[in-house]
Amino acid sequence: MILHELMSYELLRVIWWGLLGVLLIGFALTDGFDMGVGALLPFVARTDVERRIAINTVGPVWEGNQVWFILGGGAIFAAWPPLYAVSFSGFYLAMFVILAAFIVRPVAFKYRSKRDDPRWRSSWDWALFASGAVPALLFGVAVGNVIQGVPFHFTDDLHTIYEGAWYMKFIGLLDPFSLLAGLVSLAMLVMHGAAWLTLKAEGPVQIRARAIGSVAALVAVAGYALAGVWLAFGIEGFRIMGDYATGGPSNPLHFEVERTASWLTAYSDRPWIMVAPVMGILGGLLTFLGLRAGREVSTLLVSKMAILGVISSVGLTMFPFIMPSSSDPQSSLTVWNSSSSHLTLFVMLICTAIFMPLILIYTAWVYKVLWGKVTEADVTGNSHSVY
Repeated sequence: MILHELMSYELLRVIWWGLLGVLLIGFALTDGFDMGVGALLPFVARTDVERRIAINTVGPVWEGNQVWFILGGGAIFAAWPPLYAVSFSGFYLAMFVILAAFIVRPVAFKYRSKRDDPRWRSSWDWALFASGAVPALLFGVAVGNVIQGVPFHFTDDLHTIYEGAWYMKFIGLLDPFSLLAGLVSLAMLVMHGAAWLTLKAEGPVQIRARAIGSVAALVAVAGYALAGVWLAFGIEGFRIMGDYATGGPSNPLHFEVERTASWLTAYSDRPWIMVAPVMGILGGLLTFLGLRAGREVSTLLVSKMAILGVISSVGLTMFPFIMPSSSDPQSSLTVWNSSSSHLTLFVMLICTAIFMPLILIYTAWVYKVLWGKVTEADVTGNSHSVY
C-alpha cells in the first residue's frame, strides 16, 4: 500500500500510456513480419516448395506473435475503458474485417498443405496474402483517422454517438490522408517481412524478397515523409485549453479542447520527440541499403528501428491525446480523462511487472531454439510435419 500511495494517479496514467505503446509496437515488430510475409507470398514464391519455405519461416512463431495483439486489446479494455468503448464501436466494421483476416490466417496455415492439389493450395495462399495485407493496410487507415479526429461525441450521461450512417464507420474511414497512412503501414510491414525472409530463407525466395523489400522501404519512407508534410500544412491538431489537473477523475468531458493549426506544434514544445521521426526515416533508408547489400541480421534490426520510430512518432506527437473528436473536440479522449481508477492501474502494473518479463524470456527462448534458415531440404524432407 505504501508503493500505491507513492505512485500518483498522474504517473500511473503516463506509465500505462507508455505500456500501451510498448504493446502496440511489440505487436508490429513481431506479428508485423508475419503479415509482411503473407503479403509477399504470391510474389516472392513461384513454386509450391518456395511457398512452403516462405510460410515455414513464420510457421513456428506466428501464434506467439499474435498474442501481442490480444495483450494490446486487453490493455485498452482494462486501462482505458472509454477508449475501448469508443474505438471498438466506431471502428466496428474495420475491426470485424481485421478479426476475420486473423481467423482465416490460422486456418490457412493448418489446411494449406493437407491436400496435394494445386488449386486447393493456391486458394489458401491467396487467403494468407489477404490475411497479411488487409490488416496491415487497415491498421494504418485507423491511425490516419485517429490523427485527424474521429466523428463522435458524448452526451451528458457519457453515451457515445457517432456522426453519419452505420456504413460510414467503414467507408468513411477511407479518406485520402488515412489511405496514405494505410499505404505507409502496408509498405512498412512488407519491408519488415522482406527483412525477415532475407534472414530466414535462401535461394530465389530470399533474392525476390530483397528486391521487393527494397522498393517497399522506399515507398514507406516517401509515404511517411509526405504524411509529415501533409500533417504540417493540411491537418489541424488539438490542444487542451487553460490550466488543467492531470490527476483528476476520469471524465471524457473534463477538459476544454480546441483545434490548433497543426499537430507539429508538439515539436516546438518538446523538441526531444524529433528522435522518433528521425528513427523512422533513418531506419527505412538503412533497411533499403541493407536489403540491397544482402545483409541479414542488421537489416532486420534497422527495420525494427524504422517501425519503432514511425509508431512512436504518432503517440509522442499527439500526447496527451489518445483519440480526439473531430465533431466535438470537448469529447476528445486524453491520457488524463479516460483511464481506469488509480487502484486498477496500480494492480495491473504489478501484474505486468511480474508476467511481462516471463513472456519476454519465453519469447526469446523460442526464437533461440528455432533460429536458423528454412531450406528446401527442410520442407521436402519433412513434408508431413511442416506447413
